[in-house]
Amino acid sequence: MFRSGLIGLVGLGLIGCLSAAAAGPKPPAIYAPENLVAWCVVPFDAKKRSPEERAAMLKKLGFKKFAYDWRAEHLPAFEREIEALKQEGIELTAVWFPANLGKEAQALLAGLKKHEIKAQLWVTMAGGGPAKTPDEQAKKVHDHAAALKPIADEAAKIGCTVALYNHGGWFGEPENSVAVVKALNRPNVGIVYNLHHGHDHLDRLPKALEQMKPHLLAFNLNGMIPEGDKKGKKIIPLGQGEADLALLKLLADSGWTGPVGILGHTNDDAEERLKDNLDGLAWLLPQVTGEKPGAKPTPRTYKPD
Repeated sequence: MFRSGLIGLVGLGLIGCLSAAAAGPKPPAIYAPENLVAWCVVPFDAKKRSPEERAAMLKKLGFKKFAYDWRAEHLPAFEREIEALKQEGIELTAVWFPANLGKEAQALLAGLKKHEIKAQLWVTMAGGGPAKTPDEQAKKVHDHAAALKPIADEAAKIGCTVALYNHGGWFGEPENSVAVVKALNRPNVGIVYNLHHGHDHLDRLPKALEQMKPHLLAFNLNGMIPEGDKKGKKIIPLGQGEADLALLKLLADSGWTGPVGILGHTNDDAEERLKDNLDGLAWLLPQVTGEKPGAKPTPRTYKPD
């Protein structure tokens, strides 16, 4: 259970008494504003902003990077999205991508190629339940790698990378993602890890992070409590979860320096939800370096117990 794992993290000095391990008052560069990526915003916005309105909102909040999540209704405006982001000086860092090369995938690839954008393509697959035998495990690894190979090859043609996106099931287990990446053996294939789909991983996340780190292309944050996904608290703002400080410290101490996602993913006003996460991060960061925090922020889009 996570509580025993959390005690282990305390023993490693990742939470509590952080001043003893503090490297100084400056927050880790990994959490600098220019390294933060707004994620799960397009289909999760009560205001249903246009591409231009969304880009302006992201700029107002200080984001320099954006990961594009979409539904079929949004794809006809993909080029408008790209142009709006360019206008506001925001990098299109990543794109949610199908696990195939069908019509929607081709539209995304065409837009990226036309505008010479070298983005990460975030791909998820289900994979079913756990493998019951070593032979079944080997087959799952082989079959998933084979299915992803054409996507990786097409991405490489336009300078893009492919990131395996954990979203539950066999495919969402960190160890299996690493195995598939190794089986693909492509320089442009890695992993994007999402905390909101990782509640079952918290016990072993320090070890899993070390395994993923050579392949890790992005890491998306979320407020985390033990078994939050089973308690109606799968997605909560940063600073509202009891594991948040430990996890921020773990990631910073790992030495990994890639982009860090800030989550929308609710049906609130996307700007308000992003603000809640940014406020929570700002409250946590002094604690990562051993300083005393200020007043804990009160979320706009979430009511703590």
